[in-house]
Amino acid sequence: MERVEKGGHAASSYLIHNGFIVLEEAVVKGALVVQGSRIAAVLEREEDERPWRFSHPDAAVIDAEGGYILPGLIDIHCDAIEKEVQPRPGTLFPLELALLEFERKLPVHGITTMYHSLSLGVGLSLRGDHLLTGMVDLIHQYNKERAMIRNRIHLRFEVSYHAGLPIVEQYVEDGRIHYLSFMDHSPGQGQYHAPGSFQRYVMKNQGITLDEVAPIVDELMERRAQIDWSRLAGLGKAAALKGIPVASHDDDSPERVHAMEACGMTVSEFPINMETARFAAERGIQVCVGAPNVVRGGSHDNNLNAEDAVKAGAASLLCSDYHPSSLLASVFKLAGTDGSRLPEAVKMAALNPAIAMGTDRDFGSIKPGKAADIIVVHFYRGLPWVSRTIVDGRCVYSAQTRNI
Repeated sequence: MERVEKGGHAASSYLIHNGFIVLEEAVVKGALVVQGSRIAAVLEREEDERPWRFSHPDAAVIDAEGGYILPGLIDIHCDAIEKEVQPRPGTLFPLELALLEFERKLPVHGITTMYHSLSLGVGLSLRGDHLLTGMVDLIHQYNKERAMIRNRIHLRFEVSYHAGLPIVEQYVEDGRIHYLSFMDHSPGQGQYHAPGSFQRYVMKNQGITLDEVAPIVDELMERRAQIDWSRLAGLGKAAALKGIPVASHDDDSPERVHAMEACGMTVSEFPINMETARFAAERGIQVCVGAPNVVRGGSHDNNLNAEDAVKAGAASLLCSDYHPSSLLASVFKLAGTDGSRLPEAVKMAALNPAIAMGTDRDFGSIKPGKAADIIVVHFYRGLPWVSRTIVDGRCVYSAQTRNI
């Protein structure tokens, strides 16, 4: 591949050619023109490429070497940065190091926009108030100085955490977050609807006994009974007025979907069963499923099979959840062995998330006028790997293999 940069600076215009461009509705063999930070043109005919190169003799050229040219992936839910801060129980690393190291991994997986999913109130792992507020401040500071990708903030709020509600309300008022989801990780419903599943999770996560879990459950259920749902509904509506999308989490019934709609929800993340996913989709709600579920062939909690939901038309969004490398792999798995469903699969990890976040005017697909967030993808042993990632017209990652 030829370099995009010239003399240490990004070329003002360049051509990505010799690749298969994944557009919104089709895959075409052609070339892509980038000028500055924007996509300028899609050249679907070889005879259009020659005159462009003749009229732009100083432009850089990137050879895609027969690979796929995709829009950069948009990941609206991934909490893996928490594991970067605390890779093992009790081992905290500096937030600055965690953010820098985690961000460097994302272009490798084709992710050009990450909604870092920071939890408030779960209380079962990292997720403390000071760590959340510290990471929010750090991301905002970092974005002002430099960045490899687009770092956004997805605040995941545990609805029974009453002490955290003022923090969320202030963040919404100040526009400090980009996405808000309401979670309820209490036993007997949602993710922990199966009897004993919550207790088993806490025992494994915290290394405690069943007797020690009992007071945790009692205290959580007491707080849940005191939730002010009208205040949450007001918070959701306030977020919507600020242009902050609102999501529900682990919906387990149509009734739950109805209830969360009253809180301003427009995205249903990880519905537990097909009935709920179908119901949400039929109401025009975007349904998000996990890429690890697709790659592994099922839910680790024995809940909804993500690929079944996609095939049934009951899911429109993919996110990496906790495993960033799964996002691109899930796209190509859903595309089918012949790639016939590739445009639709790419939409689930690019355009549809942009629509859900209200940013599709600028992001999510390869189209003239949109931001030049682009990845070039090849395959090794049947698995996709990214050879180049471009964000805002700048190459932030490039890799070539060598023969041994």
